[in-house]
Amino acid sequence: MKQGLAADRNWRSAAACRSADPELFFPISAFGKALEQVAEAKAICARCPVRRRCLAFALRTRQAHGIWGGLTEEERAFIRRPRSRTA
Repeated sequence: MKQGLAADRNWRSAAACRSADPELFFPISAFGKALEQVAEAKAICARCPVRRRCLAFALRTRQAHGIWGGLTEEERAFIRRPRSRTA
């Protein structure tokens, strides 16, 4: 196994979400009851010791779905969006 892949997997063993229901991090909509689900998932992420590594992994691997590192798909897309430069 390549060292980079091993490092990607090692942080997961310390993740706060390890004992949570995985479906919590993959809400099926962005409305109604799903908003409560997002808030609950983000609360778990907020106390996670590897939150930044999780987010870095999601950004690097372009995870298209779910809550990773405390951010939704839309929030991660905003981070990846190129910024316009002003002179």
